[in-house]
Amino acid sequence: MKKYTILIIALFICVGSFAQEIGNFMGREPIVSPEIGDNGITFRFSAPYADDVKLTGGFAPTQKVETSFGTMDMPGNIDMVKGDKGLWTVTIPLPEPELYTYSFIVDGMSVNDPNNIFMQRDGTRYLSVLLVPGERTENYFEANERGNLNQVWYNSSTLGMTRRLFVYTPYGYADSKDKYPVLYLLHGAGGDEDAWSTMGRACQILDNLIEKGLAKPMICVMPNGNPTQYAARTLMIDEKPIDPNAQGMGMMGNMYPKSIVEDIVPFIEKTYRVDARPKSRAIAGLSMGGGHTISTSLMYPGFFDYICPLSMGIGGMRFGNSEVDEEEIMKNYETQFKALKKEGYKLYFLACGDTDFLFESAKTLDKMLTDTGCKHEFFVTPGGHTWANWRIYLNTFAPKLFK
Repeated sequence: MKKYTILIIALFICVGSFAQEIGNFMGREPIVSPEIGDNGITFRFSAPYADDVKLTGGFAPTQKVETSFGTMDMPGNIDMVKGDKGLWTVTIPLPEPELYTYSFIVDGMSVNDPNNIFMQRDGTRYLSVLLVPGERTENYFEANERGNLNQVWYNSSTLGMTRRLFVYTPYGYADSKDKYPVLYLLHGAGGDEDAWSTMGRACQILDNLIEKGLAKPMICVMPNGNPTQYAARTLMIDEKPIDPNAQGMGMMGNMYPKSIVEDIVPFIEKTYRVDARPKSRAIAGLSMGGGHTISTSLMYPGFFDYICPLSMGIGGMRFGNSEVDEEEIMKNYETQFKALKKEGYKLYFLACGDTDFLFESAKTLDKMLTDTGCKHEFFVTPGGHTWANWRIYLNTFAPKLFK
C-alpha cells in the first residue's frame, strides 16, 4: 500500500509541475523560485494535494547526524506554508554568499525545484542550485572571456580501457601558438570526470582568475578516478569487472596513479599544445583525489612541480587488502617524502577544513612534511568535507601555480 501511495504522490507532483509549465505558456503569472531579494530569498512550490512541504539545503540550520564517518552536521528542514491554489512558500534570511544545493520534501519525498533551471549532478543525484552573489562567489559566475570544456576519450594501457576525461582549455587557446602549463585536477569518491566542472565550478573559477590576471592561462585536465569506469555512469557503459580490493586497485593503491603519469599525461602532452616540463605540471585533488595526488607525487618524485592535496592526509587509514601496520606505513612515508624533497618541487599546498573528518590525517601529513623538511603551506578553513571548501581551495591555489 505504501508503494502505491508514493507513486500517487509522485504522479501528482509530475502533473502539477507540467500544469505549472502549461500555465506559464498560457499567460498565467509564472512561479518564480528561488527569488533573491535584498534581505531574503523566497522559495515557491505548487503542490495543491500535498499535506506537508518542507525546504532543505545547504543554507538550512544544521542538525547532528550519526554516519559511518562519525557524527556530522547535516542540513535540517524548513517548514513551508500553503497558500491559495496550493502554492507553498517560505522566505528565509539571505544566507552568506555561496553555491547551495537544495530540494523540497513533499509528504516525505525529496523533489527538485521545477521552476529552477540551474541544477547540478552529484554522483547519482540531481539537485537544484541556489547561487548567492557576493565576494566569495564572484568567480563562480560566468566570466566575459570563457574557455572551452571538451569531453575526450583516451587509451589507458595501464588499466586496459578506453576512458573519458574532461579537458578545459582557456580563452584564446585556439588562436594562440603558445604552449600552456597543465593542472591535473582529481575528484573525490562518488564523483567522476564531471564533478569538478559541475559542482566545483572549475571552468568559471579558472576563467575569472585568468581574465583578472590573477592566474596564468592553463589547461585543466579532469579525469575519472574510478579505475573500473570507462566514464561517468550517466553514459550507461558497464563497468569493467575489476576487483577494487585487488592489489593496486584500492583508493590509495598504485594502478590509477600509475595511469595518470603513464597514460593521461603522455596523451595530453601529445594531443594538446603544452609545456611538457615538471615546472609546467600541477596535480591536485580532493578527498580520494587528494589521496591520488599524494600517491602520484610520491611514486613519481620530480614529475610535478606543484602538488595540492585537499581534504586528505596520511595515517590512521586502511584501504584495499593492506595489512601493513601503522608504524611501517609511516616509515615508508618518511622515506618517500625525503625522496620528494631531494627531487625538488615549487609548491606543496595542503588544505583541509577544521571540522573535516579527515582533518587529523591532514595534520599528520602536515607534521610529516615538517619533520622531513618538505616546504609546504597548510591552508586551514572553517567547515568540513564540502564543495564549499573545495571551491575556495581552487580559488586559492590556482593563482600560485606556474609562477
